[in-house]
Amino acid sequence: MIPWSLVDTAAVPDDGGELRLMRRGAEYSIMSGAIELMNSRLSGSEKALATLACARLGDRPRPHLLIGGFGMGFTLRAALEHLGPQAKVTVGELVPAVIAWARGPMAHLSGACLADPRVTIREGDVGTLIRSAEAGYDAILLDVDNGPEGLSRKANDRLYDHEGLAAARRALRPGGVLAVWSSAPSAGFEQRLRRAGYAVEEARVRATGGRRGARHVIWMATAPGA
Repeated sequence: MIPWSLVDTAAVPDDGGELRLMRRGAEYSIMSGAIELMNSRLSGSEKALATLACARLGDRPRPHLLIGGFGMGFTLRAALEHLGPQAKVTVGELVPAVIAWARGPMAHLSGACLADPRVTIREGDVGTLIRSAEAGYDAILLDVDNGPEGLSRKANDRLYDHEGLAAARRALRPGGVLAVWSSAPSAGFEQRLRRAGYAVEEARVRATGGRRGARHVIWMATAPGA
């Protein structure tokens, strides 16, 4: 078996630890300590995050999406495939090196999505982008950490607590969608979504995008309105 090799490391802001970009042949992995945050072979659920959210946007003429966490670009690429030329996508990425990796060793995974005129990359905490918006987005897609438990960075919990969910609701336009990716189910988080005023659906999707392999969870939370 081909061994893993270290490609690069990056510090997570605000004492959030270190990310490691690993490579094994054509396979890439981003690690936080012993936790694998993403793997280039397992893109199915990241793509589904965008596909499910875009399907709920209907015929909105100029939708504006906010994606929290660039990762390996799978969610962004899937969103762009489903959106028209008048759409806008803002990507909030906390770690600048993740975007550098997307333009460097993993450029073949990102394709041309970073050069798409519909895309704006904002380096920093996606929570700041959410809190500074007032009815600014048609959909907010969060693939931050390993889900609402904040395994790799405790500060991520603020996205998923009651105040964070209320801020996301304020940042959404009427009937907008908050889509949240998670590596595992969380009954407590689903209850928080409902208490925050969202209509909630839970989808279980394969990490591989096929019929086998681990299942991940995507919550589709719709804000009140038209």
